[in-house]
Amino acid sequence: MASSASSIDTSPARIQKGVAPLRAGQGYSFLLRRLHSLSGIVPIGAFLVEHFISNSEAVNGVQAYNDQVKFLTSLPFVHVLEWVFIFIPILFHALYGIYIWYRGESNVGEYPWTGNWLYTSQRWTGIIAFIYIVYHTYNMRFTGVHLMGGGYQYAFSKVWFDFQSPWTVAFYVVGIVAASWHFSYGVWLFAAKWGLTVGANARRKFGFVCAGLAVLLVGIGLWTITGFTRTPADQVPWVEHD
Repeated sequence: MASSASSIDTSPARIQKGVAPLRAGQGYSFLLRRLHSLSGIVPIGAFLVEHFISNSEAVNGVQAYNDQVKFLTSLPFVHVLEWVFIFIPILFHALYGIYIWYRGESNVGEYPWTGNWLYTSQRWTGIIAFIYIVYHTYNMRFTGVHLMGGGYQYAFSKVWFDFQSPWTVAFYVVGIVAASWHFSYGVWLFAAKWGLTVGANARRKFGFVCAGLAVLLVGIGLWTITGFTRTPADQVPWVEHD
């Protein structure tokens, strides 16, 4: 018995060289998740809010909307700005978000708690919002009249023609709701992850603020759509009148 006990190796366990131990707050995954969370607020979230506000000029008429598009497309280094602060961040946020979702497991059926439903809704609205953004960007930026090349005077007409189809209007409504919810709940998650809301009470109160933000954005988006759908054809360029 004595020799058996003495043969036990009591030296501390060693980690092979080149394999770093995992610690909280370290590693590429932690950094990428923080960047993913931050990118959803800045610049994507900031651009989303600005986009909603700019598009709302449609309710002021054709010229007001076209003037707003002219202002945005005439910004200095606009091509660099849209790639650095819009396209690349959206691609990173969307693709890494899909990767996170793919690596996770949905268990809403087993644990139908509010937080679990909110997590699941965040993932699904993210997918819907990404599809909506890709379509909207491709349609407005890369098809038909070239808005960047002086075609801004037909920006209102481009959207107006699309909205002659009720299916397109329905698609935009779904996309607006999804993007608004995804961003607003993302703000709540950002505040919790980054330690801006400490404690259950603070998070609950901020949840009402974020819910109000979602309702506000949806309201602005739907109000904007009415600016196009209520404009008569005789006020829209390119329309052939009898």
